[in-house]
Amino acid sequence: MIKNSTDEQLASAIYSVNRHAKTATDNKYLYELKRLTIEKMIETGRAEKLGLHFVKNPRFSQQQSSVLVQCADYYFHLLPKKEDFQNLPHLGHLDDDYRNPQRRMSLNLAKQLLADFTGLHQTIIKKKSPPIASISSSKKQQIKKRPYTFVSSYLD
Repeated sequence: MIKNSTDEQLASAIYSVNRHAKTATDNKYLYELKRLTIEKMIETGRAEKLGLHFVKNPRFSQQQSSVLVQCADYYFHLLPKKEDFQNLPHLGHLDDDYRNPQRRMSLNLAKQLLADFTGLHQTIIKKKSPPIASISSSKKQQIKKRPYTFVSSYLD
């Protein structure tokens, strides 16, 4: 795949992965990929932390903050660390009028770009369905003995 990704490509890939993670049934890998990519971009100077925002829907009715990070022309949120509260200014509430630019990138391409950048690759584990032979013979006989005629009292 592409080894030297630009900041714009990485930001678009993070945007695509983040958008899919919000509706995915198993989103742990996607959020971990996002977090590692942003942290590596911050370490290399390709992204920067701007400040803290209040979380819109905090857990357990307590006030929480998240770190606002700028990558190219995109803005993302991460969970804060202890030093973030000491080093970053608090920006108050999130601006609901601002939206990230919408660029299209397939999820597979986005995951591949971010995995190549971070070195984090997903291990594919498929769940096996139980074989049909595991159903006991008594259950098979019960299924065969069931009458499939529908009796209605409405017509009587």
